[in-house]
Amino acid sequence: MKKIRLFCNAGMSTSMLVKKMEEVAQNKGIDVEIIAYPLNDLSAKMDEADIILLGPQVGYEEKRVKGLCEPKGIPVGVIPMTDYGMMNGENVLTFALGL
Repeated sequence: MKKIRLFCNAGMSTSMLVKKMEEVAQNKGIDVEIIAYPLNDLSAKMDEADIILLGPQVGYEEKRVKGLCEPKGIPVGVIPMTDYGMMNGENVLTFALGL
């Protein structure tokens, strides 16, 4: 099971995206656990992640987050703005699994 963690400012819209991603994963038989957290929780939650996604609104933190996570073998990506805005769970799941 892949553990995908999404980090953003507060987590409201990201939580909606998580639901859409989970629906796609279930329909395709992909075994994932997806949870959204506020960015402030990154240090406490990153070790439970296989993949970390950042909401576009905190994309400016990508370099710092990569510096923390990539030495541990945890890939980091910023969710594309279009997919985030459209709540395109399928594209975001595909993006995450491709990291």
